[in-house]
Amino acid sequence: MDGRPTVAITDSNLASSADEDILREAGITPVRLHAITEDDVIAALSGVPAAALIVQWAPVTAAVLDAAPGCRFVSRLGIGYEMIDVASATRRGVAVANTPDYCVDEVAAHTLAMMLWLVRGLGQFDAAIRAGKWAAAAAYPAAARPADTVIGVVGIGRIGSRVAAQAKALGFQVIAHDPYAAPGGDIPLTSLENLLRSSHVVTLHAPLTAETRHLIRADTIALMRPRALLVNTCRGGLIDEAAAAAALQSGRLGGAALDVFETEPLPESSPLRSLPNVLLSPHAAWYSPASLAALPVQAAQQVVAFLAGLSVPSIVNPEYLKHEARVSTV
Repeated sequence: MDGRPTVAITDSNLASSADEDILREAGITPVRLHAITEDDVIAALSGVPAAALIVQWAPVTAAVLDAAPGCRFVSRLGIGYEMIDVASATRRGVAVANTPDYCVDEVAAHTLAMMLWLVRGLGQFDAAIRAGKWAAAAAYPAAARPADTVIGVVGIGRIGSRVAAQAKALGFQVIAHDPYAAPGGDIPLTSLENLLRSSHVVTLHAPLTAETRHLIRADTIALMRPRALLVNTCRGGLIDEAAAAAALQSGRLGGAALDVFETEPLPESSPLRSLPNVLLSPHAAWYSPASLAALPVQAAQQVVAFLAGLSVPSIVNPEYLKHEARVSTV
């Protein structure tokens, strides 16, 4: 071995070698595994002395970490990190970081576009004209005035706070729920129950965790205003799709705009595909040519920084440090 650290890229569908270029420029040897399942990753790591992993969708489980005993850092190609067993990584003294900044503008804009499609009834107006009709009020009588419309933002991190500020700038009333946010900002914070009861539109910007999985389900939908609207550009698992589809079919929910789904691609059998009050996009909120170019670069840059002993602000489990010292002395 030449003493250069090795970084394993488990998987990526970004069609970019920018991550490898960044690593090589820093004197690091990249190894692309092309592995997507746990078993494939474990097999591919055999003989690879990985000091760090870069992962897109492949699961990084306790068993995967055991197969890479020299790994001290996992860099996620994306914002969510539910495919990584963060607790197991922490216990092993392994830092986990996401790439939270590469597509903030894109997701905020996509969210607002979907929201406005729902609030102003653009789908119904378009369908009416194509059907030979020309009657503004008849096509979508529920078309809303922003000043009379409450937007409830669940989660006000980088993206949620941007959506909240931009919706407010458009004249909407905005409230938010985030158990980790400090009060006193421009957007009033409230309980989740009150947000659901008060909002005409609920938009989701929370991470997918054991606590937030199926945050929107039959009993929480029952709390929402009749004919409320639902937007999700975050993680599909935040919504119980069967419950949401039933509420949309019955009219309990007035409409939904969804970019993410529990199973992706969205199954052909999903009732969401046939509902006229639903706007669908294929997990595309993150995308622009600029964000596509930035993602692998940022994921690789934080690997370089970590291995150089520099600070990585996007580490999601800073408590790994108390385990790192113990691991290093074993």
